[in-house]
Amino acid sequence: MTGLQASGEYYKMTGAGMNTETKKGHALWKPLGLALAVSLVITAFSINGGIYRLDRWMEDALFQRPQATSGNVVVIGIDENSLDTYGPYQSWDRNIMASALEQLASDPENMPAVVAVDTLYAGETDAPDETGRTDSADERLAKAAEQLGCVVTADAASFGSELMVSPEEMGGYNITAFEEPYPALKAVSAQGHINAMNDVDGILRHAILYLNPPEGDRVYSMAEVCAQMFCEKEGRELTLPEVNRKGQFYVSYSGLPGAFYEKTASLANLIDGTLPADYYAGKIVLIGPYAAGLQDSVYTPIARGEQMYGVEYQANVIEAFLRGEYKYESPDLWQALLLFVLLFCGLLILYRLSLVLSSVVAAGILGLDLLLCYLMYQIGFIMHPLWVPVWLFVVYVISVGIRYLLEQQERRRVTQTFERYVAPEIVQDILAAGTDALQLGGKLCDIAVLFVDVRGFTTMSERLDPETVVSILNRYLDMTSECIARNKGTLDKFVGDATMAFWGAPLPQDDSIYLGVKTAMEIVEGAKRVSKELVEEIGEELNVGVGVHYGPAVVGNIGAERRMDYTAIGDTVNTSARLEANAPGGTVYISRVVADALEGRIRATSLGDTVKLKGKADGFEVLKVEALD
Repeated sequence: MTGLQASGEYYKMTGAGMNTETKKGHALWKPLGLALAVSLVITAFSINGGIYRLDRWMEDALFQRPQATSGNVVVIGIDENSLDTYGPYQSWDRNIMASALEQLASDPENMPAVVAVDTLYAGETDAPDETGRTDSADERLAKAAEQLGCVVTADAASFGSELMVSPEEMGGYNITAFEEPYPALKAVSAQGHINAMNDVDGILRHAILYLNPPEGDRVYSMAEVCAQMFCEKEGRELTLPEVNRKGQFYVSYSGLPGAFYEKTASLANLIDGTLPADYYAGKIVLIGPYAAGLQDSVYTPIARGEQMYGVEYQANVIEAFLRGEYKYESPDLWQALLLFVLLFCGLLILYRLSLVLSSVVAAGILGLDLLLCYLMYQIGFIMHPLWVPVWLFVVYVISVGIRYLLEQQERRRVTQTFERYVAPEIVQDILAAGTDALQLGGKLCDIAVLFVDVRGFTTMSERLDPETVVSILNRYLDMTSECIARNKGTLDKFVGDATMAFWGAPLPQDDSIYLGVKTAMEIVEGAKRVSKELVEEIGEELNVGVGVHYGPAVVGNIGAERRMDYTAIGDTVNTSARLEANAPGGTVYISRVVADALEGRIRATSLGDTVKLKGKADGFEVLKVEALD
């Protein structure tokens, strides 16, 4: 087995390679796990109504817009004028409505197509007419409805809290009571229910197409019955919308409050004959409350800030039936799936991109979602307009925040790592250049390397007690560290009484060779000062030898998985160490390459090849530095 093969086997057996792969796996799964968790939480939050009101508000603003009405639906209101004329509504008898229907039937040439009375006439009364006869108001109203032959009257249900979901009742409600017109009126009119149910935010967006009373046949809404009768008279077929399990469908409103009503279209004006016949001739006529005091008004998506009277709501639903262009709310399930996919992919992508690119990508995803919402609406489907935009913005902010935290973490790591080796100014240069410039795995670069060692330190340490030795060593190492830091060098390591430093890494430096030699001279002078102090204190001298060389070396984090050092290796480092090892105390040895680089700025004496460096061939020139100019 070759040495290379053996090393490979040992590498596998010790698990070092597996540790590296495991770390890579952790680095991969960490963002995947984060993206998965965030996407699941946001999707679950959305599908459970987390931003329901905000999303519905935007949906209303985008999809509920006024549009031209067909002109086939008009409203005659029980308005303030009518109340002023006939008194409080609670005091009205059925003769008043009978008079209105009689007036509508008075001109056979201008008959309405359909007349719907949006008020409930349940139970018989004994109200006397002007001659004193009782029950004539009920009879008169029934006869007037029969004379018109196109009257729709109201049914109304009372609901319990539990939704009926059995197969035969699918789409129905738990109806606790159901009121119908009194028998005589029911016999001569069609019936439609006038029930409506707001969404949870109090906005009326849906119409109940039908109800299933406890007894009797299915009852369709008043709006559906009116539209059906009108289409039959026009000879066309009415297309009904699909409904949800509550029997509801989404209403696309066409008119704002007042769109189907003119101020002169008062019930009082109809009865006294001042309402022109062309206002209602051939049309669907809705008669109902049109005064605030009658408390029959709702908030609708087309005018959220202004209430719409119930009779106008009926007019909008009839108009929707006549258009036959229904909009359906897209299932939440597949919208949630789309949201999850976009968020998951968005987090993974934005997490890895720069701020500018992530902004572009986020804007692109947002644009595509809005385009999809628009296209889906055009073919009849309504999507949640804010699910993706709101949460995409949240994801964008999260990704920016994560990137910031990671950058800060990396910044602290770099700072903590390099402030141990280099001067504070260099640390700031590293951070300004960005951590990518470091290439911490190791890179080849040209550096100036300095080695310094104390001459006779081993002998000195044998003569002195350990505390004194440590004290001397610390004073000496403090001095060398200060000199290196002052000249912007990278302190590589202390090895006993030896110190290694270099210039030109982790970032390139101007005049790195000069800084290295200048540091060497300052260390020699600093050693003289420390030596003078030691002589005075304990009678011991301190002499150092220094070597400086310049050339290529590999610089980076080098070591084992569990213990790494930021250091430099290579022949340049070895040569500098050999120069230091041969330098007498108080002397700085340099190589010819250093001397040539500093020509004109240094005074040095060539020793030729009289100094033999271990590992170097004959002819390697060594120079002794005399001074820096």
